[in-house]
Amino acid sequence: MAAATKPTLSGFARALIQHGHLQEADAQTCSSHANEGSNAFILEVASRGLMKCADMARFAAETFGYPLLDIAAVDASSYARDAVDRKLIQKHQIAPLAKRQNRLTLATADPSNMRALDEIRFQTGMQLDLVIAEADKLKRVIDALVESAADTLRDLTGEAFDMDLLQQDTPAQQQRDEDEASEVDDAPVVKFIQKVLIDAINEGASDIHFEPYEKFYRIRVRTDGILRDIAQPPLVLKEKIAARIKVISRLDISERRVPQDGRMKLVLSKNKAIDFRVSTLPTLHGEKIVMRILDPSSAMLGIDALGYEPDQRKALLAAVERPYGMILVTGPTGSGKTVSLYTCLNLLNKPGVNISTAEDPAEINLPGINQVNVNEKAGLTFSVALRAFLRQDPDIIMVGEIRDLETAEISIKAAQTGHLVMSTLHTNDAPTTLERLKNMGVAPFNIASSVILITAQRLARRLCSCKKAADIPFEALIEAGFSAEELDGSWQPMGPVGCDRCKGSGYKGRLGIYQVMPISEEIAHIIMTGGNSMDIAAQAEREGVRDLRKSGLLKVKQGITSLEEVLATTNE
Repeated sequence: MAAATKPTLSGFARALIQHGHLQEADAQTCSSHANEGSNAFILEVASRGLMKCADMARFAAETFGYPLLDIAAVDASSYARDAVDRKLIQKHQIAPLAKRQNRLTLATADPSNMRALDEIRFQTGMQLDLVIAEADKLKRVIDALVESAADTLRDLTGEAFDMDLLQQDTPAQQQRDEDEASEVDDAPVVKFIQKVLIDAINEGASDIHFEPYEKFYRIRVRTDGILRDIAQPPLVLKEKIAARIKVISRLDISERRVPQDGRMKLVLSKNKAIDFRVSTLPTLHGEKIVMRILDPSSAMLGIDALGYEPDQRKALLAAVERPYGMILVTGPTGSGKTVSLYTCLNLLNKPGVNISTAEDPAEINLPGINQVNVNEKAGLTFSVALRAFLRQDPDIIMVGEIRDLETAEISIKAAQTGHLVMSTLHTNDAPTTLERLKNMGVAPFNIASSVILITAQRLARRLCSCKKAADIPFEALIEAGFSAEELDGSWQPMGPVGCDRCKGSGYKGRLGIYQVMPISEEIAHIIMTGGNSMDIAAQAEREGVRDLRKSGLLKVKQGITSLEEVLATTNE
């Protein structure tokens, strides 16, 4: 049986042995236990009564030539706690004491830990000045530091919290951000913003609006498509709130005259992270900030959770499984087009498939998919990205939006040459999408030979479980679009009531209302012969395609949503 490998001793341990303060066997034992547990080597030595922490601190100061500091006498409020990531503080048992220009003063019990110093130097981009502290006192300080950093949200939400950023910055950029953060770091403001973010996520909100006015400042969240006031902080805090959000979103806090766009990430746990897309807009009375909440899990819900009827789901899946062609999703902003596209991409995201997307910007991060943010200022437009994709051996291409003839023509060419292309357009329904492409200048033949399916969609609020039967006159139901045969008394329309769960609105969550139109040979013929959207709509109806209103009325019949909601979200 092979002998157990001895642990590698630290420089501090070797120094203690060389100066006769510790036996090598004892050092090996303490080092082994330190590696296996959470205790540092010095604390392990002290816990075994081999040497006191105070004696080891004096030895370290004399041997390595650093000043000795009684850290218990330092005012905790003066620590440069934001200068070093708290994970590094806890991992290496090093406390950031002070920051001045490009120098950072650290307290450590083990100055021989070069790996720790290198990591902190890399993370901060600063020059380090060391002081020696007693390990037991240092541990108490670090525990308090880490606890105070995590407590802000744990106190508010009952769970741990971490802020992370979507890209790694250079040390110089990190230094600038830290300097800016120190200027706007205000504990009540930080705590308030974090609570707003967590509350919005817990409510299932899609957007948070920070709005300054002449006499007041308000914060609203959009839940289930409806904006609702949640707070009116003091007007004097508007600049601090804006500056804090801009710092954590990597925006320029000194620039208040032009709009800015940024991103940030909220790490709730090891397996849960929420992205925020941040947009600032100069208004008469200050900067309005809107944060779009981008939950990656929304793309993982599966197609069954989106609200497609069985026949619609079957038609969509048949198109998605085709090796080539174009699938278009249409609807107004905020109608769930991105989630629908990413749900389809998630179904296709397999090891043997190359998927590339061009978006403005990428809202949902999906591992296994090559996502590109278009940047028109830099010359990276949708059409440029598409041309690049075609040189990258793609199987599936997703274009965030077809805005011009050039993008449309490249997309259609890709669909005709063996690629599955998905994209969106801003039109009212499926038939008008085809007419929109013609108006852009796309040849009818190219439309008919490439587009295989169009789905139009809206989002309607789902009735809460507190719903009750609604008394709607027969004439009103007929006028809404129901046929007399459908109103046979076998079902009852439902309406909202309001309870604590839905905060009195009567609605909880949203569902999709869809028009799924496969491009049949007859519809392709209408396109080729110059037919308009009304001709296409009539043919689609003959083929059993329900328009948005009829799809919505089917949800009313099923008791999922109310008639008022369908009338508000669909066009007749």
